[in-house]
Amino acid sequence: MNKKSMDLTKGTIWKQLLLFALPLLGASLIQQLYNTVDLLFVGNFVGKEASASIGSSSIIITCLVGFFTGMSVGTSVAVAKAVGAKDKKKLFDHIHTAIAFSFVGGLVLTVLGYIGAPYFLRWVGVPEEIMPMSLTYMRVYFFGTISIVTYNLGSGIIRAMGDSKSPMVIQLAGGIVNVIMNTIFIVVLKAGVAGAAYATIFSQTSAALMTLYYLVKKNETAKLHFRKLRIRAESMKEILKVGVPSGLQSIVISFSNIIIQSRINSFGVDAMAAFSAYFKVELLIYLPILAFGQAMTTFAGQNMGANNPVRVHKGTKNCIIMGIIYAVVSAAILLVLGDIVFGIFNHDPAVISYGRQLIRISFPFYWVYVILEVLSATLRGTGKAVAPMVITVCNICILRTIVLFVIMMFFNDIRGVAMTYPISWSTTSICMYIYYRKYSYRLES
Repeated sequence: MNKKSMDLTKGTIWKQLLLFALPLLGASLIQQLYNTVDLLFVGNFVGKEASASIGSSSIIITCLVGFFTGMSVGTSVAVAKAVGAKDKKKLFDHIHTAIAFSFVGGLVLTVLGYIGAPYFLRWVGVPEEIMPMSLTYMRVYFFGTISIVTYNLGSGIIRAMGDSKSPMVIQLAGGIVNVIMNTIFIVVLKAGVAGAAYATIFSQTSAALMTLYYLVKKNETAKLHFRKLRIRAESMKEILKVGVPSGLQSIVISFSNIIIQSRINSFGVDAMAAFSAYFKVELLIYLPILAFGQAMTTFAGQNMGANNPVRVHKGTKNCIIMGIIYAVVSAAILLVLGDIVFGIFNHDPAVISYGRQLIRISFPFYWVYVILEVLSATLRGTGKAVAPMVITVCNICILRTIVLFVIMMFFNDIRGVAMTYPISWSTTSICMYIYYRKYSYRLES
C-alpha cells in the first residue's frame, strides 16, 4: 500500500476517521475555488447579470454531472472493499475499468451538454436577458467534462485506497490554476463568462492529469496501465451496483434544485444573484459535511471488505458526532458574519438582503443534514445503495416539491423557498435513521 495510505480497518476509530476526513475537508474547501472564484471574478469585473447566468447554468451542470459523481461513489466502494479484503486482482480490474469508463462517460456528457444546453436553460426558465451569457458559459464548460469525470473517479480510487491527502494536494494545485486562469481570461482578456468557463476547464484538466499521473507513477498497490484500460464486466457490475443508485440520487437532488431554481428565476435577477452567492456561502458548511460522508464511505467499504461490520457501526456514531459539532459551529459563525460573507460575492444591497434572509432560515438546521449524509454514506459503503436512493427520491424530490408549492401559497418569496430545505432534510433524516437502525442490527450481530 502507498506510504500515504491509511488502513482504516485498524486503530482508534474516531482518530482514524478524523485524520482521514481532515484532508477531505481541506479538499472540499479548496474545491470551492473552482466556481467560487468564477463568481468572485465575474461578480466584481463583469456584473450581477453575469453572476446570475453562472448560477442558473451551474445548477444544470451539477444535475448532468451528478450521475458520474455517483459512479465515483460506486468506484470508491468497490475499490475500498478490494483493499479491505487485500484482493489485488479485483483492485487492478476496478481501477482500469473505472478510468476507461470515465473517458467514455465524459465524452457522452460533453456531447449531451453542448447540444442540450439551450433546451435545459429554457426548461428552468432562465430570463431572456441573461440567456446568451448562460448558454455561452454552459457550452464552454461542457468541453471540460471528460476531465471532470476522470478526476472524480480517479480521486475516488485514491481515497478508497486510504490516501485522502493526495486528492487535497491535487485540488489545491487545480485551484491555483483556476485563479491564475480567471485573472488572465476575465481581467486581462475581458472574456466575460466564457473566460470563467475556460478557467475551469484549465483547472479541471490539470487536476485530472495529476490524478492519472498519481495512478501511473505513485500508486504502489495497483498501477494504472493505459494499454490495459478496458471495461471489465464483473468490475463494472460491482461499480454499477452502488454507482447507479448513488448517481440517480445525486441527479434527483439536483433535479429538485432545478425546480427550486425555476421558482427563484421568477423573482428576478437580484434573487437569482443572491441564490448564486448563497450556494457558495453554503459550501463552507456543506462541503466539510460531505467530506465526513466520503470518509465514512471509505471506512465502511474497507471494514466490510475486512468482514468487520461492528466497527462500521461504531464509526457511524463517531462520524455523526464530529459532523454535528462542525455544522453547529460553522453555521453560528456564518450567521454572525452573513452580511460580510455575502458582500464578498456581490456588493449590491438587495442581493445581500436576500442572502441574509436565506441563511437565517436554513443554516440553523444544517446539523440535521449531517445525520442523513453520514447514514446515507455508511449504507452506500456497505453496499446498500438502493435504500438511500429511494428515501432521497421520496423526500428530497417528491416531498420537497410538494412542500415548495404549498409554502408558495403563503410565502411567495425567497423565504418560502428557503423553508423547503430544513423541512426535507428533517424528513429524510428520520426515514434514513429508521432504515439504518433496521439494517444496523445485522451489523451489530
